[in-house]
Amino acid sequence: MDVLQTLCLSEGITSNGGNDSGLDCNLESLGIIGTTASLIAMSGVGADANSTLPPDNLLDFEFDPLERVVSAIVPAFFGVIGVAGLLGNVLVIFVVVANQQMRSTTNLLIINLAVSDILFVVFCVPFTAADYVLPTWPFGNLWCKFVQYMIVVTCHCSVYTLVLMSFDRFLAVVHPVTSMSLRTERNAMLAIFCAWILILSSAVPVALAHSVRLYYFKGRSYTACVFSTEEEGWSLIGFQISFFMSSYVAPLTLISFLYMGMLARLWRAAPGCKPSEESRKGKRRVTRMVVVVVLAFAICWLPIHLILVMKALTWYPGTHASVIVQIISHVLAYTNSCINPILYAFLSDNFRKAFRKFSGFQVVGCGNQPLFPMSHQATKTTRTTGNVTSNAEML
Repeated sequence: MDVLQTLCLSEGITSNGGNDSGLDCNLESLGIIGTTASLIAMSGVGADANSTLPPDNLLDFEFDPLERVVSAIVPAFFGVIGVAGLLGNVLVIFVVVANQQMRSTTNLLIINLAVSDILFVVFCVPFTAADYVLPTWPFGNLWCKFVQYMIVVTCHCSVYTLVLMSFDRFLAVVHPVTSMSLRTERNAMLAIFCAWILILSSAVPVALAHSVRLYYFKGRSYTACVFSTEEEGWSLIGFQISFFMSSYVAPLTLISFLYMGMLARLWRAAPGCKPSEESRKGKRRVTRMVVVVVLAFAICWLPIHLILVMKALTWYPGTHASVIVQIISHVLAYTNSCINPILYAFLSDNFRKAFRKFSGFQVVGCGNQPLFPMSHQATKTTRTTGNVTSNAEML
């Protein structure tokens, strides 16, 4: 109940209307999404905390003007994100799987990133959208736990796939010859499998820490999918800070160190050897794509991470402007799930060609004619000039 929590605090509400059950409006009971849909509270900002709303019929609510706009625009934005994310990432998976020429360790990781984004779009985006529109959580306690769990899981899977992609690029650039035996499809699949097992198991406490709770506002009761209170032994501040560190600060720090080492090596030729122009172009193309994808993740997710931490620390103000900023931050974060296929299309010749083939229903080449010209095919082989590797895994 992110928005409602902020607005209740701004009103200074400290009681639950005389009922000891459920949540007080001022409890630290926020989740990753919470009942952000409870914008009903906005119509009472600055009003008497004990006033009574209309009868308990969702269609009878008298919405605040801002609430009307949110109820109409937010579902549209999340709908576009959901459709674009689903179609774009399914297309990425199909393009790579259907074409042997595009099989490489980097592209396997791209498939994993697309799978994470699809799961996020399917299990998280629709319920966050509903959360912004509905004043209550209608999906039950089990689904509340599952949605919160999947948000944390898919977010971690996405960013640590980016870490693996950066590590793959680091090995290819800094240790081009010695890493050939490590950068195999089998090892890439093993790394992906281990990452999923670790993330799925470590996120279990997230499900345990969330539940559907009863809360009161203006004399009425509502339900919310929220983080459990301190009374049950869970620390909201500890949870939000650890989530911020584990899903944002730590992985992006690792990626930064990998890229500092990579960039230092990328343009420095080995003693007595000069990389070919083809080698330089290949390294530039692949490295540029990974850098842009990582930067997109960092930019899209930073605002909502900061807001969640500030709300846990009760530093986030309860105003209409802060509600708008929070909604924009949420939309920006979720946009990351549909932006990667667009980035591939702009930054990768092979993906762009494959997307065009797919749109023309010509994904599979006719007869023995290859899907891509030989000069652009991704291969498993690596040509070397002296001790410098020519990147043949063109994306």
